[in-house]
Amino acid sequence: MSKLVAIVGRPNVGKSTLFNRLTGTRQAIVSDQAGTTRDRQYGKCEWGKREFSLVDTGGWVVNSDDIFEEEIRKQVSLATDEADLILFLVDVKNGITDLDAEVASILRRSKLPVILCANKADNNADIYSAAEFYSLGLGDPYCVSAVTGSGTGDLLDLILEKLGPEAENDDEEEQIPRFSVVGRPNAGKSSIINAFLGEDRNIVTDIAGTTRDSILTRYTKFGFDFYLVDTAGIRRKNKVTEDLEFYSVMRAIRSIENSDVCILMIDATRGIESQDLNIVQIIQRNSKSLVVVVNKWDLVEDKSNTAITHFENTIRDRMAPFVDFPIIFASALTKQRIFKVLETAKEVYLSRKRRVPTSKLNEEMLPLIEAYPPPSIKGKYIKIKYCAQLPKTQIPSFVFYANLPQYVKEPYRRFLENKIRERWDFTGTPINIFIRQK
Repeated sequence: MSKLVAIVGRPNVGKSTLFNRLTGTRQAIVSDQAGTTRDRQYGKCEWGKREFSLVDTGGWVVNSDDIFEEEIRKQVSLATDEADLILFLVDVKNGITDLDAEVASILRRSKLPVILCANKADNNADIYSAAEFYSLGLGDPYCVSAVTGSGTGDLLDLILEKLGPEAENDDEEEQIPRFSVVGRPNAGKSSIINAFLGEDRNIVTDIAGTTRDSILTRYTKFGFDFYLVDTAGIRRKNKVTEDLEFYSVMRAIRSIENSDVCILMIDATRGIESQDLNIVQIIQRNSKSLVVVVNKWDLVEDKSNTAITHFENTIRDRMAPFVDFPIIFASALTKQRIFKVLETAKEVYLSRKRRVPTSKLNEEMLPLIEAYPPPSIKGKYIKIKYCAQLPKTQIPSFVFYANLPQYVKEPYRRFLENKIRERWDFTGTPINIFIRQK
């Protein structure tokens, strides 16, 4: 399980810029206007062969400065409840403000490790100016420049040191599969879990955001043995209370990280929307297996095969390039095909653990590669002579040994993945393809 690091601080200190720098993306919108970031941004950061999750807590849309300050305080309080480490960002050019002092007072009372990060230290004079931040009582201010990247490498070393060693997952409880039910609010997540359990375990209402926590239940009926996790709805910031929204999203993200298979609920009456795609991106970024359930199918008037095919094609087109996942049309209210959801989730989990014998893999793939070799580049011919599945990996991972691995491009990797999927059942689970030197 990866650790969670939250970036907090007052508006316009460079949180989104630092988020983009550490994750190596341009995922968060950056501008000079305070409050640009409204949605919570989530990403993965890899450093020193380790990985941790990063959350940009962003600014807040408010009506006055007083409310603005109050919402920042709530944000920091909730971040200290959920995160494993807090990255407190301040602006070395503007110095300490009243809001910085307020946030620092909250962080001093928390038991979490805090890194005081003085951003916008673009030159030596700025670094000397950072001495005033000692008065916040949070230790040494660490000077970085999110824009230029100065100091971020050492900052990542410090983050890994503060997070401590990675936890071992040898407990018996960790060996039991975890199926997380995820999706937008009001997609029927709690309803379908109640249908699975045969009892009203989780509260269900028409009010979006009823579920505010991730609820873990062990399911041992009908020969199954796994954990079911009901998560809060992941949605964009609209007209919801900020602290509850932040709390719910972080819990839901953690549930996805800790699960083996994610059951994505889609509302049949609304179709697939952009937020569904954002959830799929989180699932794929964490290399989790996927089962798509189109819920509330009983409310759809046109249930013909043509309508089903059109719905399936639309979902796969929107979620491309990963399209090898099962889609089930069900109803939590009438319990239509809900048992098939569990059966399919179990099959996908077994596919995730499937191993292909090396001899069988070479017997199937090498003649295919010989018939359709990688395209030559600059007159150099690429030859793949051997392949194998790597042991003890989170998802099925295959390595192909070639004489010139640097010339094997992404389209040919997808070709190899598709041929593996045609010959062995890896439905619903992602696959890694590596090309290495022979």
